[in-house]
Amino acid sequence: MRSIWVTFRKEGIHKYPGADTDPRYATGEWDDVSFLGFPHRHKFYFKVWIEVFHNDRDIEFIQFQRWLDRRYSTVEKGLDGDVLQLDYKSCEMIADDLATVIQKKYPGRWLKISVAEDDENGTEIEYPVEEQIIEETELGYYASDRLNKEDGEDTFVNGLDD
Repeated sequence: MRSIWVTFRKEGIHKYPGADTDPRYATGEWDDVSFLGFPHRHKFYFKVWIEVFHNDRDIEFIQFQRWLDRRYSTVEKGLDGDVLQLDYKSCEMIADDLATVIQKKYPGRWLKISVAEDDENGTEIEYPVEEQIIEETELGYYASDRLNKEDGEDTFVNGLDD
């Protein structure tokens, strides 16, 4: 399998609701992390891998990176409903939100996302094609039509792509 990867980073305010009162986190000892229950700043570092079907810019790096970066930009608000919010979410939640948006634009591709707080601690989640989102439409549910695509085209051809 071929893939490309891009990186970008975004500032966000983060909070772990309840960490300030839950005795598992508000221990009053060396392992006390009750401060997580209050809004605090992080620089979130992203690395996104996505499957490509051929070697000649199936997805162009810079365009993909710019598109991802704009998912968190106020410039995009209201344009397509895909603006993502970092605030009050875990790194895992942020990765899942981003995966959903990427899968809508690039269905039927393996995907992996890493999200780290301050480039120190984070998560890395793989999204295999078999586990991709299923869209609800007025006609019912459907899965991505890009499963087993091999020719990089926008269509699936039985016998060629299976």
